Amino acid sequence: MASTTATHPRSRPYDLWAALTERWFLLGVAGCAAVAAAFLLVRLHAWPPHEDEALALFVGRDTLGGLLETVHGERGGAPLHFVVAWALVHLGGGLTALRLASALFAVASIPALAMLSARLAGRHVALAATALASASWLFLFHGVYGRMYSLFLLTSTLSYLGLLAAVERGGRRRWALWALATIATIAAHPYGALVLASQAVFVLARARTKEALAALVAVVVAGIPFWLTDRVLADRLDVGVGRGTARFPVLGYLSDAAGDASAGFLVALVPILVLAAVGWWRLRPAAGLLTACVVVVPALLLALAHLGHAASPESRHLVFALPFFSTILAAGLVAVFRLRPALLVALAVLLTAEVAWAWHRTPALFEGEAADRIEARQDASAWLAATARPDDVLFGYDPLFLGAWEHDRDFPETVVPRADAKLALSTLQSAASLGRGTWVLDAGDSNNRPPRSAIAYRLPEPASAFEGRVFGPYLVLRTREPTRTPARYLTLAESALRLGRDVGIVDDAGNLHTILLAEDRLR
Repeated sequence: MASTTATHPRSRPYDLWAALTERWFLLGVAGCAAVAAAFLLVRLHAWPPHEDEALALFVGRDTLGGLLETVHGERGGAPLHFVVAWALVHLGGGLTALRLASALFAVASIPALAMLSARLAGRHVALAATALASASWLFLFHGVYGRMYSLFLLTSTLSYLGLLAAVERGGRRRWALWALATIATIAAHPYGALVLASQAVFVLARARTKEALAALVAVVVAGIPFWLTDRVLADRLDVGVGRGTARFPVLGYLSDAAGDASAGFLVALVPILVLAAVGWWRLRPAAGLLTACVVVVPALLLALAHLGHAASPESRHLVFALPFFSTILAAGLVAVFRLRPALLVALAVLLTAEVAWAWHRTPALFEGEAADRIEARQDASAWLAATARPDDVLFGYDPLFLGAWEHDRDFPETVVPRADAKLALSTLQSAASLGRGTWVLDAGDSNNRPPRSAIAYRLPEPASAFEGRVFGPYLVLRTREPTRTPARYLTLAESALRLGRDVGIVDDAGNLHTILLAEDRLR
């Protein structure tokens, strides 16, 4: 079988550039990893805490068995990220530890990405591809964000790397290593199913051997627990196939993902896509086929899917395609700019555009958060930690609650999800006791138009049932007495969230909808 490690003869690069990259490949990759690590560590807390990070850490407070039951039976989705969060929590870690883990997975993915790119297109292209990938918004932001996406990037890259090794050289050991990496990918994110689908098409096209087919079947069977928990998540988010609904705009989605993997400014994205097309054309057939599978197979599956209003695929869900897109973009650069000085200038311009896009996409990652907002959040969290009772009922995984938990590890554990009426009602009905309800109205949230640095003191109706405190843009509301029953909690939650909606908190319109649906379910 033809190797995928060389480029098409027509794309042979400038000889001096090839010689330099062969000699300095390892050093260049190490340099990319070092620069990325330095950036991620320096900017680790520049982006404000997010509710999804609080979710992982709060779920991680449970026992390991309780966590797996929550993920597999209630929330759905891939459990590996939650297991990582559980380990960090039980080692005494919090948000910093979770973000450090995300940064570690991101940095570890750089050499894996370089090796995968080298197999696809050779070292001269791989070095440029590694630099491009590590400067992209998709990489930088998710290297800080304490969720599963850098872990997903690492496991999926190792899975594709293992696949190429197994297809090229065969052997039970290589196929077993591929299977392990692929199962880890499926455990890291539900979209690991798309990774497996793209690989299955490639295997059926290139390596229909007994070993390959046996490994593929083994992964499908071993993944059954993950398919089942993904089904739980799909039911929660109203995801399925067909159902006669409007189709997902796949081409626009792929264009957005390409922009986040490089530079999304239209003036930059158009030539980037042209260069990527040239680079894909220059790949060897096997490498070109795998790259096409990585893009086309997920696109076809998404085109056939029904996605409910709660499901919103974003560019991060295609982070597994980052090594391939960076590779064909780099291959296009090498093919078009054949003289080394021109290539270096083009690469520098593209890297600058990528950083500019990352800054445009998430300014806080580079500029940080306003000092008065940070102080207000810390004060509010400290007050919550000092005044909370064990049976208080928290609404949503608000970053203020995360900060309070980091002040006091005995902070209340009952959290009502804000975007899932069925799960919200289930949480209320299964709680041992329902204490005081607690809500946070954030006037400074970026979804508000415009975000505000202060909020007026107001209480919901009936005012006698609530107390409140203002901390800069935050209005913390709490019932004076325990809510005791799901019906009473939902009635007071409706009042609190109507106030939030009325004072311009955009998210509280959706939060109120959740509460109203939960009340309907209860009735």
